[in-house]
Amino acid sequence: MSAVDVALVAIGLVILVGGGELLVRGASDLAARVGLSSLVIGLTVVAFSTSSPEMAVTVGAVLEGQPDLAVGNVVGSNIVNVLLILGASALLLPLTVRAQLIRLDVPVMVGVSMCLLLLSLDGRLSLADGFFLVTVIVVYTAVSVVVGRRSAPYVRESTVGEKERPVWLLLLAVLGGVALLVVGAQLLVEGAVGIAEGFGVSGLVVGLTVVAVGTSLPELATSLIAVRRGERDLAVGNIVGSNIFNIAAVLGVAALVADDGVPVADAAVALDIPLMIAAAVALLPVAFTGMAIARWEGALFVGLYAAFTAYVVLAATEHDALGGFTAMMIWFTLPLVAITLVVLGAYEIGRRRAAREPLAPS
Repeated sequence: MSAVDVALVAIGLVILVGGGELLVRGASDLAARVGLSSLVIGLTVVAFSTSSPEMAVTVGAVLEGQPDLAVGNVVGSNIVNVLLILGASALLLPLTVRAQLIRLDVPVMVGVSMCLLLLSLDGRLSLADGFFLVTVIVVYTAVSVVVGRRSAPYVRESTVGEKERPVWLLLLAVLGGVALLVVGAQLLVEGAVGIAEGFGVSGLVVGLTVVAVGTSLPELATSLIAVRRGERDLAVGNIVGSNIFNIAAVLGVAALVADDGVPVADAAVALDIPLMIAAAVALLPVAFTGMAIARWEGALFVGLYAAFTAYVVLAATEHDALGGFTAMMIWFTLPLVAITLVVLGAYEIGRRRAAREPLAPS
């Protein structure tokens, strides 16, 4: 570890905060100007923008002949997005969830995650698979915009005497915010890798943890700043939209530019992609209960991510505690989480049914 690495981390954090602030301001104002809800802006413009590091890393990895890094980056980033970023955002402030998210966007996220597993069963994402995934993201974006125009548009509170900024300036703010997020994430990842290597952590563990979190730092910065500014729809939409974009657009484009498709390792099919699907599925009942993600649910997600990271580190280092940790997760922690989600879902369904039934005469 050197002073340069520490400086890179500090500078990267400052740039990330600035970029997130600029992106959220530009996107929320743009939502009001074009008549779309902040949720739809979060699902499309902001989500696609904050996924630019995943696109750069994944396509670059494919062109450099490192397909495992390409697939692992997307799958790892999606797990980070749901468990760590949404969890941390909910800890900061409980997140309200709109009906569109439950009826359309989260099911689409679960669906494209399952599609990735099915397309990967033959061990490769082919050119045809790439065309299919890109078509999915185009159709999804069009549907989101149409549905968003039918819903109530976002209205930003304006101060007295405030001038309305032109659309080109708002677009410039969005692009500038994206550029700052990409630069800040790169600096922070470079510094974090240097610090990790200084402490003697293996390159494999760094890749499984630091790189996955690093490419998701724009989503983290944007979501936390959006929550702080009261743009909770934008925060949730950013994560869900980013996950859809990562699979359909990032891996779709990667399969299109690869010479012979993108190979998918057996380990990814057997463990990593199913874990990504489980994280996506877990979001549905959590968001469904009370149409919100509460602080304790955010804490549950962050705890699950910590357990996932611990497993990755133990497995990569072949630590003696791996066997006991795995047994505890399989036979106690994960069943308890599953039972909790089922009970919450059943309670919410029962509560809504009871609310619709007329009171019996006394």
